[in-house]
Amino acid sequence: MMLSFIVLLSTFIYSVLLQEVSWLPCELVEEQVQMDVNGHMETQYRHRNAVLQFGQPGDHAMNPDSITFFVSGTGKKLDIRRYVDLGVEPLQCEIRRYSTGGIQVLWPGRGAQEQDIWFTCTLHHSGGHFVLTTFLRHTPPTPTNAQEDHTKMHPIGDKDSLVTTVGMLVLTQTPSVEVGLLREQILHCQFVVDHARPELVLEWTLRRRGERSKLFHYSSKSGQSEGSGVSLSAIAKGDGSLRLPAVSLASEGTYTCSVYVPPLYATHDVVLQIVESPQVSLNVGASLMLQEGQEQKVVCEAQGYYPLDVQLEWLKEQRGGSRLPEVLKNVLFSSHRHHNDGTYSLSTFFLLHPTPMDSGCTYTCRVSHRSLRVPIRKSFTLTVTETADWGSVLLGVVGIGFAAVMLAFLLWMLHYLHTAKQEAKKRKPY
Repeated sequence: MMLSFIVLLSTFIYSVLLQEVSWLPCELVEEQVQMDVNGHMETQYRHRNAVLQFGQPGDHAMNPDSITFFVSGTGKKLDIRRYVDLGVEPLQCEIRRYSTGGIQVLWPGRGAQEQDIWFTCTLHHSGGHFVLTTFLRHTPPTPTNAQEDHTKMHPIGDKDSLVTTVGMLVLTQTPSVEVGLLREQILHCQFVVDHARPELVLEWTLRRRGERSKLFHYSSKSGQSEGSGVSLSAIAKGDGSLRLPAVSLASEGTYTCSVYVPPLYATHDVVLQIVESPQVSLNVGASLMLQEGQEQKVVCEAQGYYPLDVQLEWLKEQRGGSRLPEVLKNVLFSSHRHHNDGTYSLSTFFLLHPTPMDSGCTYTCRVSHRSLRVPIRKSFTLTVTETADWGSVLLGVVGIGFAAVMLAFLLWMLHYLHTAKQEAKKRKPY
């Protein structure tokens, strides 16, 4: 009973949230192919205001001065709003005409007709959290010529409304990922089709340093697959995500998930970058005591980072922090050291010649790297003791010695006089 109530409640909340988003501002990008002054064919792009409106046929356009694409007749699984967060950060919404490349296949979805034309609607999350491509099917009022250029089919006026239905959508929630070495990473690729058991081809490729390699290929028609990393049982549920069990430097590159359901073909790129944070250490402890004039080499080392770019600097802060820290200039750097696992190390050092004025100062090594949200800081506090004045010490020792001799002489004189007086008494006649 409780489980049924929870399911009912979640369905109600989901419906309420979806109803809050009834339309999205978009841009219709249309291609115009024409000949330039040199006789070469060139493509120009026309950007037009459009609205993606969720509703039913007969609804009024939210913005009658723009082109309106009504998205209607879709079930819960094909509702665009189900897969993306439409209310937190701005989205880039772009609609384009889609060419089937001359492939004449009657779409198996309900209500499809031979004269149907296709559009793609791509939603890019401004924060890079997802990219969603949706194929919108529209039935024009008059039949179209299949041989006609798709860019010229069914001209659209600036205030026209087009009723569409979702035929297929392909989503990735990992358009760009950063991952550490030897860690597992899932590259997300999800698809939904408006009919059961579609004829499907799913493929993953990797483009690295200008070369492309095939990682996985699956065809529902043959039931055969090549490669690894994708679960066949998951594909049957619309999940074509690729699993990388232990990421290495050879894993870095651009992965492409392609989904082909004739005549629709969608691809999403996933950029994978290796990132390892540096480990920072000093060759001295948290406190350092030196005598005035004593020299000390202080080393800060950053180890095991990737990629190469890293910044190390030394800061000196006066006791009490009354002034801004001073960036030390008299520092030296080692060369980058390349390790077997592909990571790097770098060290920076300086020679410390302390004076009494430096006592109580704090020295900080600050390390910045793209893997770090905030720099790493390692510090030590310096205590300087004054060197003894040996001339004064010597004079003091001589003075003490002379005083000791004089005291001994006086004691001897007193003893001598006392002894002499006693002897004189003994010799005195009675």
